[in-house]
Amino acid sequence: MEGMNPENYLTVQPIPKLIRKLAVPACIGYFFHTMYNVVDTFFGGLISTEALASLSLSLPVYFIILAMGTGISTGATALIGNALGEGDREKAQLFSIQGVTFGVFIAVLITIAGIWISPPLFIFLGASGEYLEMVSIYMNTIFLGSFFFMLVYMFNAILTSQGDTRSFRNFLIGGFILNILLDPWFIYGGLGIPPMEIMGIALATVLIQVIGAVYLGMRVYGTGVLDGKTMGAFLPRWGMVKEIARQGFPATVSILSVGIGMYVITYFISQFGKEAVAAYGTAMRVEQIALAPTIGLNVATLTLVAQNNGARLFQRIRETINKVLFYGAVLMVLGGAGVIIFAPYLMGIFTEDSGVIGIGTTYLRIDALVFYAYVVLFANVAVLQGVKRPMYAIWIGLSRQIVAPIIVFYVLVFVLEVRLTSIWWGIFAITWCAAVITILYTRSVLGKIMEGPQSES
Repeated sequence: MEGMNPENYLTVQPIPKLIRKLAVPACIGYFFHTMYNVVDTFFGGLISTEALASLSLSLPVYFIILAMGTGISTGATALIGNALGEGDREKAQLFSIQGVTFGVFIAVLITIAGIWISPPLFIFLGASGEYLEMVSIYMNTIFLGSFFFMLVYMFNAILTSQGDTRSFRNFLIGGFILNILLDPWFIYGGLGIPPMEIMGIALATVLIQVIGAVYLGMRVYGTGVLDGKTMGAFLPRWGMVKEIARQGFPATVSILSVGIGMYVITYFISQFGKEAVAAYGTAMRVEQIALAPTIGLNVATLTLVAQNNGARLFQRIRETINKVLFYGAVLMVLGGAGVIIFAPYLMGIFTEDSGVIGIGTTYLRIDALVFYAYVVLFANVAVLQGVKRPMYAIWIGLSRQIVAPIIVFYVLVFVLEVRLTSIWWGIFAITWCAAVITILYTRSVLGKIMEGPQSES
């Protein structure tokens, strides 16, 4: 691994080669991360329909951890990458260390807030009795392990900013394999472990995060990020913490809006019954597999744009986004076609309920037409984060995930009283509008940056 090498290959080597080098491991890793969730969904379905619905219902709240971890790590990646592009190794080291400190602090907040606010949210979504007990047990276990989630995110940010996407890929592949072994063991018990059912799924996830934190921590240590530093370097340096928060907060809000948006969509879908909720949550697992390449492209975009922005190589930034959009188009056409053709079979992997399969199949066939919109949206937002223009992520996230869905779905469900299918078409329209607006805005920002130095608005 190159480590914090002053001779920065990310600002020199050909862009297409670098995109492949960064995106392919990240894509493979995210695929196995998604398959990890597929394993959870599969075993949840074996427990009961209520357990499967509980996992689906937990997704919006689970996004609290995902939003915080991904947002802060995105901000740290951008800042470390820009510092490396500038050739300032000392600044890159300090941002790395302070990112870990900030992540630990956020983990404590997540645990306390998550356990406190999740029960009312689940009740509002219609959970009660055994259904509420299941989803609460699952999420409380996850929240108690959030410390290790955050360490994994921050260690990965340090590695990704230096162009190492392989270490996180290795962890995700290993985690997937471990999950296949741990889920049935913890669910059904054996070898001294009592049967824990849905709590076993959560406990397996936390244990895997512990292992991941140790492995990635060792990889970070090997980069030399701690060379010449003492434990005092981990004490908060408020200027740097503020900068990480400033860069990461918009990404956090944007991703958190996804969780809230899922909460909003789930609320409207729940008006059509528990089977509709189970179908939506299950179909999203399939969607995540199909969209795995977009995550790899997104990681490559952020890393390359951040470092080349630090080096003031703006033409390489333009080349990066153009190549990413082209590769994304090819991949999503192929992936979308596969989902449209095999949707009922993909749903059948997770459930034998014909009603759930039918609803999920309809959703997936419409959703496949939105896949490329996600590429456009995510890649352009990554460009803005890489050039340290993070605020747009907030506004597009709130608009796309919360404001527009509340208005559109309320009218569809409660005013026009249309069928469930109309919600799927509503998602199609909202996402494509957001993608078009985002690409136009990003091109405008890049044009201004290339004309001369600009301050963050």
